[in-house]
Amino acid sequence: MGAPGLDLETWETTDPEPTGISMADLPQQVLATDLAIHLIRVLREKHGPLMFHQSGGCCDGSSPMCYPRGEFLIGDSDVQLGEVDGEPFYMSRSQFEYWKHTQLTLDVVPGRGGQFSLDNAEGMRFLIRSRVFDEVEISELRAAGRI
Repeated sequence: MGAPGLDLETWETTDPEPTGISMADLPQQVLATDLAIHLIRVLREKHGPLMFHQSGGCCDGSSPMCYPRGEFLIGDSDVQLGEVDGEPFYMSRSQFEYWKHTQLTLDVVPGRGGQFSLDNAEGMRFLIRSRVFDEVEISELRAAGRI
């Protein structure tokens, strides 16, 4: 898990809310479209609990990768951005430094997923869409220690 203030689960259970803003009131760092949620539910039915890790390149470009929960090892070099339909979504800390001012939206498009990702055989693949947080959102996330 990531350091306090960057890992959603750890932050909520061990860190005080420094500004009086609850995590529920903060801008979400990762969202999912209805189509993505549908595919998550199909995959969860087949494979059980899931997890996501935003790939930083190499074999599958920068695709969001979906794994059975616990099959991809998460450590101090990873940051949990949030959850999509109850499934944790992570990114490497080094990649997060580039993306921390950005809200990610997990979406689905036709095609084959990454070779190691569970969406590979479904005829649909996960895709990330993004937008830059506005200045108010960035201030809120900074005040809460999220970026």
